[in-house]
Amino acid sequence: MSRQNSAGRGALKPLLTSLRATLSANPKEVSADAGYCDEANLAHLARRGIDAYVATGRAGKAQSSNADPNRRNKAPSMTAMAVKIRLARWRSRYRLRKQIVEPAFGQIKSARGFRQFLMRGLTNVKPEWAMICTAHNLLKLHKAA
Repeated sequence: MSRQNSAGRGALKPLLTSLRATLSANPKEVSADAGYCDEANLAHLARRGIDAYVATGRAGKAQSSNADPNRRNKAPSMTAMAVKIRLARWRSRYRLRKQIVEPAFGQIKSARGFRQFLMRGLTNVKPEWAMICTAHNLLKLHKAA
């Protein structure tokens, strides 16, 4: 991405476009965290025929007491997504993120001792992160051989 976006909401459509260009097809399924969840993204996934599993909020966190009681009417896709993930429980495809994506970050932080970037600014951090990921992947390949 050309700009830093902590929420990620605006990053989903360009990511899917890039995937389509690379794969010459849409992915069949997409799993994403709550930073990507909004009505526009869920509608975009539905239009592309992608089976989506997008968290609607932090797991185990109750709604605040001052939450909008009419929120369901304002966000039907988000409500449907929350039900989809909740009903699947432990079988949810969303839970696979814990096994596939998240361990790499934990391993980089714990086993590699990477806790903070040496450089500042997104332009300088990108190559540093690429180097950390490359070293991580090479070490995993070395151990597998």
